[in-house]
Amino acid sequence: MTTPTTFWRLAGVSYVQYVTKATSCLRAALKEPAKSKAMTQETFSYNKSVWSNGEQGAKKLTDSLAAVGK
Repeated sequence: MTTPTTFWRLAGVSYVQYVTKATSCLRAALKEPAKSKAMTQETFSYNKSVWSNGEQGAKKLTDSLAAVGK
């Protein structure tokens, strides 16, 4: 018997990538005024900080997930 798997995993994407794409498509399909309200929720940002000796360093605002890990 084969192990069941989800279609997004078969497509080679993570769950987070799948949900992000699905919500972007849904927001793009909405009609005004719901579309403009939903599009404001699509923007996001991250706070990056370095921890050393159990102390959190200064927070730095970034808008790219790739930049957070650097």
